[in-house]
Amino acid sequence: MGYLSHTIKGISWSGALRVAIRAISVLRVVILANLLSPNQFGLFGIATITQALLEVFLETGVNVFLIQEKSDIKKYIDSAWVVSIVRGFLMFGILVLATPFIAGFFKNNAAIGVLLLISVVPLLRGFINPSIVYFQKDIKFHKEFAYRVALFAVDTIFTIILAFLTHSVYSMVIGVIVSVIFEIYISFRFASPKPKLSFNPDYMKLIFHRGKWVTLFGIFSYVAQEGDTIAVGRLMNTTALGQYNMAYTVGTLPIEASDVVNQVVFPVYTKIAHDKVRLFNAFMKTTLLLTFGTGFISLIIFLFAYPIVQILGTQWLPIIPALKLIAIYGVLRAIFGSASALFLAVEKQSYVSLMTFFRVLGLILTIVPLVTMYGLVGAAYSVIFSVIIEIPIILFLISKVFTGKSYTTK
Repeated sequence: MGYLSHTIKGISWSGALRVAIRAISVLRVVILANLLSPNQFGLFGIATITQALLEVFLETGVNVFLIQEKSDIKKYIDSAWVVSIVRGFLMFGILVLATPFIAGFFKNNAAIGVLLLISVVPLLRGFINPSIVYFQKDIKFHKEFAYRVALFAVDTIFTIILAFLTHSVYSMVIGVIVSVIFEIYISFRFASPKPKLSFNPDYMKLIFHRGKWVTLFGIFSYVAQEGDTIAVGRLMNTTALGQYNMAYTVGTLPIEASDVVNQVVFPVYTKIAHDKVRLFNAFMKTTLLLTFGTGFISLIIFLFAYPIVQILGTQWLPIIPALKLIAIYGVLRAIFGSASALFLAVEKQSYVSLMTFFRVLGLILTIVPLVTMYGLVGAAYSVIFSVIIEIPIILFLISKVFTGKSYTTK
């Protein structure tokens, strides 16, 4: 089956996945926005920001390594599982110990209970069977569809029921925990081979060596994606953080659409990375598709921001100006950020780190003064500036991929 056939089939399943998840997510957001307050969304945001930070610094790059590896990856599964388990325990311990300091940083002691509860999530995730990576590696997106929809549905159902009964922020955390437990079960039920508690030092060394650039990219990516929310939470308040997170969730829908395509083309790019002409044609077609598709989504959000926010409830109306700006950021990121799939496919992890570094730089230079002066709108201006700084670097690196002599990163 050729690139086009693989891509069409993959995008069909991944597109169906995103549509299904987005449909569930829209229902989820509308219901929770009417049951919980912006302050409660802010508390949950503090917990997820912190968890994401730990995930970044302890990222091993296992999944990227398993997808990139040309040989049979069965021999790596046991070692990958051990790495994930150890990582989960480390994250759990660090998060528990750091909880009082994190709550102090955001000046909100109410976050302590939420942080302690969410610390269980990375601990549990460490036990997920890494063989689920075969769904992407072998381009079996029908299995990925069923897997992801089931997980998100479980999370949503439990969260909504608990939120309706308790009107508590803990409902969102418990929903995540239940979903992770369910994921452990189905990862062992439907993915093979089943891992064992054994490891090969040489395999682990290779995983870490290949994953070092993924870790660096993750650190830069975290700052680029969460730096604005951290600044809003620190410089303003938890309610503002909840409002900004809601605006970001809606405004970055174009990026989610881009992720559908990137999830498909990454393994496909990997399979044709040796053929520059074919790879270039595939990349250009993908970029054109993303430009029109995500541009349309962003335009809808920008033009109809007010009626969209009205559905969430009047308490969310202050997010409208920021939402319109974030929609612009969303389409720019969706189009140009998709180059990361190309870079990873040709084993140029360093390129992904470099492009993200410049986005981080743009954010660091502007986020504090703009949030201080303009609040939520200032944060939105800052993320737009950060992606504008990144674009020329991405274009330069793309040109290097197609004019360079080798794709191998040593």
